[in-house]
Amino acid sequence: MRIARTRPRPRVARLLFGAVLTAVMAFAVGGTAAVAADAGSGMSANARTDVYIRDIAGDIGSEPHGAIYSSFFNSPDIKICPTAVECASSTNPVVGSTSHVFAKLNQHGPYGSGISTGTLKAYYTTSGGAANWPLNWTEIGAKPLVVAASGVTTTSIEWDDVPSIGHFCLLLRWESPTDPMLFEGTSTSINTQYNNNIAWKNANTVPAGGGTGVQVRPYALANGLGVPAKYDLAFRPLGEAVPGAKIIADLGPVMFQRWRAAGAPGEGIRVVGNTSIQIVDPYKAQIKDLLINPDERPVLSLSFSTDQVLERSYVLQVVQVGPAKELGEKYDVGGVDYTFEPAKR
Repeated sequence: MRIARTRPRPRVARLLFGAVLTAVMAFAVGGTAAVAADAGSGMSANARTDVYIRDIAGDIGSEPHGAIYSSFFNSPDIKICPTAVECASSTNPVVGSTSHVFAKLNQHGPYGSGISTGTLKAYYTTSGGAANWPLNWTEIGAKPLVVAASGVTTTSIEWDDVPSIGHFCLLLRWESPTDPMLFEGTSTSINTQYNNNIAWKNANTVPAGGGTGVQVRPYALANGLGVPAKYDLAFRPLGEAVPGAKIIADLGPVMFQRWRAAGAPGEGIRVVGNTSIQIVDPYKAQIKDLLINPDERPVLSLSFSTDQVLERSYVLQVVQVGPAKELGEKYDVGGVDYTFEPAKR
């Protein structure tokens, strides 16, 4: 883990991540941090800048962003668009094509001001819950950029020859010598929530109803610890549940066997095949105690369908829950918002 001491932060009341946050906050004094710039950095206190990419709609750049249990993995400032012209809403990239990753960089956050010069970098990984930094991420591209001292700067990074896995999580990072990261470890979820320079976009559109059939999506899991750990997979509708939805998680033989060995714990679910589990209760379904070893990247298969014609959109959030830095914790460590769209008529 690298701890940057070049930018002050306010004290956070709740030490959510134990030793990690304690180590960071050890450099803060009182209600506002009083940390001098590194002696050799050449950066004076008044040279600090603070560009931020929002994690949630109400994000104002605070670290952490203040809503730890919200959907921090679906940034409103990131879009995938099919052309170099910004689209109205994010789209799924087409395999083999060129897509464009748009990002909005906001100036300025609570920790600095002024024009900022740096590099915006974009990465992708298989769509799913947790992901480890940097192991599970592949760089899409980078763009040197000068961000204006106020307002919102919108830019894009070209994504050539989209690979064949088809459904992705995106990660955007603003890297600048005058706007350093607060700290970084292997957990993408902690890095995202505690660095306003980083934003995560995990969202998929699922055409449903009206004879569209079953939609299948990959869902990757990860363990950021150095020891084996158990995680839960939780299913949460954001608002009303999808009418007539049939949702099945295929764990695959290895993960299913491990789950069975743990006693097949969970609620709101039932086994429907050799390795598959159906979501029965759309409001509290959980597949519990999925054992993941360090550096593993098991990929599950989620299938979605509905026997009803949808008149509007619905959102289902599928979240990996478990330890982020030490055994015994239970936090959201990443997930995907699946938007069920009415079938085109």
